[in-house]
This record gives sequence, structure tokens and C-alpha cells, in this order.
Amino acid sequence: MSLSTEEVAKVAVLARLRLAPEELETFTGQLNAIVDYVAQLQALDTTGVEPLAHGVEVRNVFRDDARGPALPREAALANAPKRNAESFLVPAVLD
Repeated sequence: MSLSTEEVAKVAVLARLRLAPEELETFTGQLNAIVDYVAQLQALDTTGVEPLAHGVEVRNVFRDDARGPALPREAALANAPKRNAESFLVPAVLD
């Protein structure tokens, strides 16, 4: 399958790209090369091949959640811009 210059111009309009005539010729050649490569890939026999989400094994690298000692209230409120004796003070969000 080969794309015409008119088809590439239509794709450019849909992508909201303004292409000069020489750019249109360049992109037509490049898009045709991409389409030819995809056609090569489609010719491969992939029966029996499991679909993949990733090419390599992905695993969670985060540590397990573990309960630790609580931060003392005074330490938690130490850098608060506004606070009272027990909590942070923030502006009201609802009327």
C-alpha cells in the first residue's frame, strides 16, 4: 500500500499541520517507508505468540507498606505556616 500526496495532505490537515509543497513530498516518502515497514511486520506468522504489554518483565520496585512509629504532633506541625495547638489551619474551601 502506498500513500498519495493528497492522502498525506489530508492527514496533515487533520493534524492541523501546515506543510509546504516540498515538505509534503518529504513526508509522503517517509510515511510510505513507515507503511511498507508495517506491511513487512504484518507478513510475520505470529500464531501461538502471547500478546505482551511490555517487552521485558516489569515488577514493582516499591517497598512493602509497613507500619512504623507515629510522628509526634509537635514535629509534624513544626513547619506549618498556620497552626493551632492541635492541627494545621487552612482557608475554608466551602461556604
